[in-house]
Amino acid sequence: MQNGSAPNGLPFMKMHGLGNDFVVIDQRNGDAVVTKALAQALGDRHRGVGFDQLAVLDHSTDADIALTFYNSDGSTAGACGNATRCVAQYEMTRHGKDMMTLKTERGILNAIQASPGLVSVNMGAPLLDWQDVPLAQQMDTLELPIDGAPTATGMGNPHCTFFVEDADAIDLETRGAEMEHHPLFPERTNVQFASLIGPNHLRMRVWERGVGVTLASGSSSCAVGVAAARKGLTERAVQIDLDGGQIEVDWRDDGVWMTGPTAHVFSGHLTPDFLAGLS
Repeated sequence: MQNGSAPNGLPFMKMHGLGNDFVVIDQRNGDAVVTKALAQALGDRHRGVGFDQLAVLDHSTDADIALTFYNSDGSTAGACGNATRCVAQYEMTRHGKDMMTLKTERGILNAIQASPGLVSVNMGAPLLDWQDVPLAQQMDTLELPIDGAPTATGMGNPHCTFFVEDADAIDLETRGAEMEHHPLFPERTNVQFASLIGPNHLRMRVWERGVGVTLASGSSSCAVGVAAARKGLTERAVQIDLDGGQIEVDWRDDGVWMTGPTAHVFSGHLTPDFLAGLS
């Protein structure tokens, strides 16, 4: 970990989208080089700051900004929809813009100011072939050969979606932990349990790989919307109720758009003593 020119420590921001919370570090000024060790230390809710994901901002030559994501266990995530929306809102407000592009491992994502307090991000086309999710072997991703016949979807992260009668009745911690490491998912998987509660209206709970139970997940919400449409349970535009609030998902021809609120909770500095303990 390098501390560079920040004499009072390393600046960071704390944000959340529907309770899916993030630490955001800006590497563009050269004050920081984020490592797995820093991500793990920061992600500790007792000894660090605590987050579901860490979002790292950097320069990009083909987008307005580049984003890299870490889970709280220090592993990297290919996509994080809620963090992307939060960062987009912050940057659009800072520059007086109503749209921007963000480069992620998922590709270049477009974000727009949907309405006051709401940001939309196009998370790209869903990956529906087994090798793209990825799965360990060739099979139909609509119904996996697992009890409950879940659907697999790639949205930058692998996703495994179970449609159940009552998502709130599921032992999420047990089932999520089991499925994250299922041998069909060589890169582990996010796990969702969803119930249809009305026309184009779903209730969803989520277990994120490398994190555990979270109040919301943007890429998981997109995966559930896609899976519900593929199964004929809903149309392509849905409302999803998560533990942290409601999000809208719209699977259009140009990709899966996700719309919801963002929050910048506070800004602060990691102390030099904290940073010294990582070296």
